Amino acid sequence: MRSKVMAATMTALALTLAACGGGSGSSSEAISATGPIKIWLSNSPEEIAWGKAMVKEWNADHPEETVTAQEIPAGTTSEEVIGAAITAGNAPCLVFNTAPAAVPQFEKQGGLVPLDSFDGAVEYIESRTGSAAEQYKSPDGQYYQIPWKSNPVMIFYNKDIMEEAGIDPENPPLATYDEFLATSRTVVESGAAKAAIWPAPTSEFFQSWFDFYPLYAAETGGTQLVEDGAATFDSDAGKAVADFWATMYSEGLAPTEAATDDAFAEGDSAMSVVGPWAIAVYGESVNWGVVPVPTSTGISPDETYTFSDAKNVAVYSACENQGTAWEVLKFATSEEQDGKLLEVTGQMPLREDLESTYPDYFEENPEYQLFADQASRTIEVPNVSNSIAIWQAFRDEYSSAVIFGKTSVDEALSAAAEAVTELAGQS
Repeated sequence: MRSKVMAATMTALALTLAACGGGSGSSSEAISATGPIKIWLSNSPEEIAWGKAMVKEWNADHPEETVTAQEIPAGTTSEEVIGAAITAGNAPCLVFNTAPAAVPQFEKQGGLVPLDSFDGAVEYIESRTGSAAEQYKSPDGQYYQIPWKSNPVMIFYNKDIMEEAGIDPENPPLATYDEFLATSRTVVESGAAKAAIWPAPTSEFFQSWFDFYPLYAAETGGTQLVEDGAATFDSDAGKAVADFWATMYSEGLAPTEAATDDAFAEGDSAMSVVGPWAIAVYGESVNWGVVPVPTSTGISPDETYTFSDAKNVAVYSACENQGTAWEVLKFATSEEQDGKLLEVTGQMPLREDLESTYPDYFEENPEYQLFADQASRTIEVPNVSNSIAIWQAFRDEYSSAVIFGKTSVDEALSAAAEAVTELAGQS
């Protein structure tokens, strides 16, 4: 399901965003102006329910600064729609579905307001999110997005399939690469499932967020794909992760063709790479368990990192009443509203001390506890220029070597690193 949802961010994004240039910013009048504003919500039913309730609460107390909310208009992708709205100058004041990977491009279009422009914004963002906020800063040192919510990626597995394959369903050996491979071979050889795991083998730039990147985060203790303007993955850790996945594909444990439906839901795959959204999706139809992503040596779960799969919120520069937009943004990300978001959607607010802030929720919903703990150890996509192009360059080389075995892993990572570093250095 996640790959279908994420089919939301494809080539049209780069084409749309490439049409415009310029710097982000805001007039001094707009920064302090107050009055009615419009916001966009994602098309997730749970997020729409939360958003409507949040807006109703705000409007009841602010009759002169009313908020009108709607779903992001239909389009090829959400990002394409947002990019087109920036180009046309009619973007809403807030979008509660801003992909971190798209932020550098939206900045380049001049579509975002630096949140540092608002009094107390930096302190608010950093006190809410803690040290994790740093990775959402842009290269100019400013915040153009507030970290909002994450879906930390873990491994869901089907207990019934594991049991049928003769594997302990409560404690399947999945912590190390060797264990994961052995368990995968047992599953497939036993006939319990067609595939051990079935990541999308397609070429969209974002697919690496759900195969290579979570394991790379875990293997490196939280290293991003690009740091200090250079690719990091042409390394022993990067090669270990790529070699692991290459073995999964070459041995037929992960198929090289795309699934025609939800392979995990249909029982065609024993495992899936998912976030906490999967609990609501699979909870009643699959007898599932969850473990952290594997590492070469079996790093302790309480030290294992993964990909955040976050969605954030930004103030868009077309907004005339940005003073109200900022106040609404603070209201919508308050401790109270974050708690309601957690209750309604099961997604993890990007808030420091999440578990201790909402102890009653996690006591009543223990199935979300592992994801809450994992949410404290995540990495984001690098906030660098040409973000989409960087991920596409990586995916192209990864697909050729790892999924289809057309080139060697070493050659692919080297070529990808060269291309990624060059792109990261361009404005």
